[in-house]
Amino acid sequence: MPILALDAGTTSTRAILFGDDGTIIRQAQRAFEQFFPHDGWVEHDADEIFDATLACARDALDGQHADAIGIAVQRETVVVWDPHTGRPVHRAIVWQDRRTAERCQQLAKDPAALALVARTGLLLDPYFSATKLAWILENVVGVRARAERGELLAGTIDTWLLWKLTGGKVHATDATNASRTLLFDIRRQQWDDDLCALFGVPRQLLPEVRDSAADYGTTDLLGERTPIRALIGDQQAAAVGQECIAAGDAKATYGTGCFVLVNTGDTPLVSKHRLLTTVALRLDGATTYALEGSIFNAGSVVQWLRDQLGLIATAAESEAVAMSVESSGGAYLVPAFTGLGAPWWLPDARGVLTGITRDTGRAQVVRAALESVALQTRDLAGAFADDGVPLARLRVDGGMAANDWLMQAIADQLRVTVERPAILETTAWGAARLAGMHAGIYPKLGTPGFRSVEKVFSPGGDVERVNALHEGWIRALKTLQGS
Repeated sequence: MPILALDAGTTSTRAILFGDDGTIIRQAQRAFEQFFPHDGWVEHDADEIFDATLACARDALDGQHADAIGIAVQRETVVVWDPHTGRPVHRAIVWQDRRTAERCQQLAKDPAALALVARTGLLLDPYFSATKLAWILENVVGVRARAERGELLAGTIDTWLLWKLTGGKVHATDATNASRTLLFDIRRQQWDDDLCALFGVPRQLLPEVRDSAADYGTTDLLGERTPIRALIGDQQAAAVGQECIAAGDAKATYGTGCFVLVNTGDTPLVSKHRLLTTVALRLDGATTYALEGSIFNAGSVVQWLRDQLGLIATAAESEAVAMSVESSGGAYLVPAFTGLGAPWWLPDARGVLTGITRDTGRAQVVRAALESVALQTRDLAGAFADDGVPLARLRVDGGMAANDWLMQAIADQLRVTVERPAILETTAWGAARLAGMHAGIYPKLGTPGFRSVEKVFSPGGDVERVNALHEGWIRALKTLQGS
């Protein structure tokens, strides 16, 4: 009784077919194009994402039938489309996009606006969906008038894929994705009319909000009619896949960015360090919350080393290159390619490479790039601890988690155990886990036997040297901030 997981990420989409014991039967992956029209702007072709997702699903199934589908997606990315033609009115604006930074800064001057935003658990930052959606409404000719007449639909990538897969029959999202829009009251668990008015988003554009595991209709596009039984944001899906279901459980996903979630149970904590309060999961109407810290650039740093600088031929090569030298020689890379995320929240910042000398070469730059991921993770861990949820251990996943050197560097900086699961595709597994559970194929979350640890990294290294590296990092950040 296989379960199909569709995982539409930021740079590629994949489909993984899981067996009834959670093992991977088959998988497929396709990259899609990234568009950068201006500095700080990032866009996707929503049609291309759907086409790639559908092609991956068919490849993974290879003629086999799935008993249920679970969908995990990149969050915050927003699409507006015409339900009559099925065509987007503009490219999807991606979560990394910073074009609305000025709009956010203007709103931040209004105490009433900040009070409204507090209902969402988020910050006034271009990272989230609302100002992206407003930008489309305001800048694409005729779109606002059409939206106000009820002629258009909008949603994050999960909503778009669901609408397409069901042939336009279901316009819905789940609570985890809704909680990332700046339009959703996370305590009342509903769209907020005041927030919609603040951002100028007509309420009728927005999808119905359901539980993360629920009945989301069926699709006829994969041969036999197949039920869709789960929708969830990718980071929350990874937390489910890592069985981070109890208060205090923490996971970090190292993909294009890095996202650290700490489960806080049924309590939506408010951070002193501008960490995000978000919905971790909603099942049977009961909401579980989390604190989240987001690093905008993690895996994208390695892509940059490979594609823009040509310092490595493959992402995997970065580990050997970093290990080829004893240190980065005082060089620090602050990868603020699209701003800095938590706990700094500097949307206008741009990357810098500091401390370079005549002795700085390829290996030192590569090592500094990987160290930046570990150092940013340490910054987040410090913020979590000061907010009352210190990390006792960290469960890691995502493509970069395969890098042993980096995982050890993270354990050294955090001074806690880092656990890597046997299956790194925890995002897809989390979506499949929820879908299979709702379909009655998998047992309830927390049941033993559905998570195994492949490797444990214990903190080591000279503590004084570890701390000195972080102190240099803080100095590099101050250089970036101009102080």
